[in-house]
Amino acid sequence: METEDRNHSVASENCILVRLILSQEVTELDPLAEIRGLAETAGSNVVGELIQKKARPEPSTYLGKGKIQELKGLVEHTDSDVVIFDNDLSPGQVKNLESELKVKVLDRTEVILDIFANHAQTHEARLAVELAQMEYSLPRLKRMWTHLSRIKHGIGMRGPGEKQLETDRRLAVKRIHDLKSELSLIEKRKERQVASRRENMTVSLVGYTNAGKSTLMNVLTKAEVLAQDKLFATLDTRTRRWRLPNWGPILLSDTVGFIRNLPHKLIASFKATLEEAHQADLLLHVADASNPSVASQIVAVSEVLSDLGISEKSLLLIFNKIDQVEDPTIIAALKNQYPHAIFISAVEETGLPILAKRVSDALSLSFCDVELVTDIANGKLVDEVISRGEILSTNYGEEKMTLHCRLPQRYLGRLAESQQVTIVSQRPIHPEDPDPEDSSEKSPSDTDPLDEVA
Repeated sequence: METEDRNHSVASENCILVRLILSQEVTELDPLAEIRGLAETAGSNVVGELIQKKARPEPSTYLGKGKIQELKGLVEHTDSDVVIFDNDLSPGQVKNLESELKVKVLDRTEVILDIFANHAQTHEARLAVELAQMEYSLPRLKRMWTHLSRIKHGIGMRGPGEKQLETDRRLAVKRIHDLKSELSLIEKRKERQVASRRENMTVSLVGYTNAGKSTLMNVLTKAEVLAQDKLFATLDTRTRRWRLPNWGPILLSDTVGFIRNLPHKLIASFKATLEEAHQADLLLHVADASNPSVASQIVAVSEVLSDLGISEKSLLLIFNKIDQVEDPTIIAALKNQYPHAIFISAVEETGLPILAKRVSDALSLSFCDVELVTDIANGKLVDEVISRGEILSTNYGEEKMTLHCRLPQRYLGRLAESQQVTIVSQRPIHPEDPDPEDSSEKSPSDTDPLDEVA
């Protein structure tokens, strides 16, 4: 196979998975499980695997000489088309490896970018993926033109390869500039769009890829968003109304899944897509209880949230897929390690009443118990209160009515400025501690869904 072919796609290709584990690195029970899932999601056929443990990578080839010879034999024996590393490689390392192995070599980031490119559905997501791909490829353009290196260069001897390389670089730089400008406009528009919904309480689902966020959203809101048992099935934020029992409608958003060592350029490219998480009143961190590496996945998500600057937000940890855990001691251990977590199965719709109560309690911290007096004919105020909170009781007089409400604190300032409303009293709401045995509330899955809002 020609090594100059830099098509990043691995669909229908036979591949060998490789990972270099550093001596100080803490590894999972199956250190190739994640890259195997990525490769299969990208459409490749895994025909071989190789692991090397080493104190530090080789500067030129990443692997040691002996392992390269072993890998070369494995490539020939399995008739592989591509070697996929669960590590990030430098342009020089890829070039040297391809020279040795005579097949295409891709690193972890390239595979993730390929998956993102195949799964992007909206214009915004496609732009974000293209920007990340261009920024990744720019320093690697020289390697892509190594097949023209035999043309002599020098003063008066500039060959077509060098001229084409400079042209490609200029085009790439210009395209990156154009993509950033267009995404900046989308980001500002997204900020305005999200800000326009600030009168509503907003909750955002975050978590490791394939933790079941989209399935949970479908159950809570009847949203019917795409939910598949594969990595990065969701790249575009979806926002729906969730009618929270004993509360009213709130906005629930599904976001792109995170992953260990998620490329920083990819995070930056998807900044507009993650705006919902930035502006959310509450984050629901969904983790896969059935995954043996769930603890390290929780840490990885926390690191990404920190990179995004939203790690200080109010957050509830939710362990999903408990129906797939056959050993009860695993759940017991997770409960011991994460005593405040919520345990659910979105597929079997178990634990959802407890989840709804905990979300309601968390949101109540930013609400007040309020008593309002206004004219009986002020139906507009009643509609606003219902849309932003909840009316607990109404008492009518001859000309005035008194509303006992639960309203967000940020809305009270606007009410105080109104000449048609008098705030008689207000006090913060202090929710009781959640009762883990309380399952008497109506399940969110039984409530009537509202229309899609974004």
